[in-house]
Amino acid sequence: MLSIQLTIFYFSAGQAINARSRLFFIASLLHYVSSVTAQYWLNPELLIQRLRVKREGSKTWDEVLMRVSNLTVLILIPLTAGLDVGRYYWSTLDIYYVGIGLVFFALSTVLINWAMWINPFFEPTVRIQKDRGHTVISGGPYKIVRHPGYLGGILYTLSAPLIIGSLYTFIPVAIYVLLIMLRTLLEDRTLQRELEGYSEYTKQTKYRLFPWIW
Repeated sequence: MLSIQLTIFYFSAGQAINARSRLFFIASLLHYVSSVTAQYWLNPELLIQRLRVKREGSKTWDEVLMRVSNLTVLILIPLTAGLDVGRYYWSTLDIYYVGIGLVFFALSTVLINWAMWINPFFEPTVRIQKDRGHTVISGGPYKIVRHPGYLGGILYTLSAPLIIGSLYTFIPVAIYVLLIMLRTLLEDRTLQRELEGYSEYTKQTKYRLFPWIW
């Protein structure tokens, strides 16, 4: 995935990547390596489950939304960033935004890995995992929001334009956020209908995605 992002960014930029872009892709590499390593040591069964291509009972609407949101991160974000900062220079963000972006990036890495560690049912698509004894997970980051993995993904995408310095990259980021909000809404409704104990859990953890907001 990272190699595809890097390739798209490089060819859309039309030149060697600059220091800020290099920083983002190095951070992304560290994110992927640390995440896979953490999953291997803390929750190896989940890592195996996430690598499976076909999952019985996955919701069709979520299969579609997952692929569209993933393609937004994989293609639209690096494409827009490359065209902006490397080829056409449509916009720029001051260097101090890098610090904010790195904070978002670090929070994303911690949040996603924390959620995967706590939740053995953290699969890429929505399904009631009866084959794995699916139960409600309410500890760790799930005390803060009901979908911390999605929040981590949003923080990751928000870090990209801040670190790279591309204001226009917030356009595909906004598309991604809207897709994730739709996934969150539909997934939450599905779990309330089909997963025993989830409705009670929503009374304990009130916010779906954004703490104290929604």
